[in-house]
Amino acid sequence: METTSETTERRVVITRLLDAPRELVWKAWTDPKHLAQWWWPRGFTAPVCEIDLKPGGALRITMEHPDFPNHWMRGIFKEIVPPEKLVFTSGAFIGEDGEAGLEGLNTITFEDLGGKTKLTVNAVVTKLAPEFSFAYEGMNEGWNQSLDKLITFLNYIK
Repeated sequence: METTSETTERRVVITRLLDAPRELVWKAWTDPKHLAQWWWPRGFTAPVCEIDLKPGGALRITMEHPDFPNHWMRGIFKEIVPPEKLVFTSGAFIGEDGEAGLEGLNTITFEDLGGKTKLTVNAVVTKLAPEFSFAYEGMNEGWNQSLDKLITFLNYIK
């Protein structure tokens, strides 16, 4: 497995070479039953995962951890090119007013490499309230932990 990752101002780009066919990796990202198995960093679960996979469709996932219960992430799909590309917004730390304290635009690409998949995550922070700067500071590590869980999940289902 090859991993590269870089963090630039308000952007995290991670590339992984996955030992799984592109169609399977795509399904792991787009089937809510699969996504709930690996989404979020170590120690967290995603008991609710809803995907309306169409442009303008919603993505809603809850993150659970004993120290951080009932944390929701919501997003909207902007572009879907099966099985090559997903573009979606994300919002987290949603306040009583419905506003997210952290928002992003995520572009996920899936490149077929003859039975393997080059996966690239490009996550750009578009809004960051100062009290949630810790989340951006941990974003690279959080994405990498989630992708580690994705690899474990793909090895289990293939």
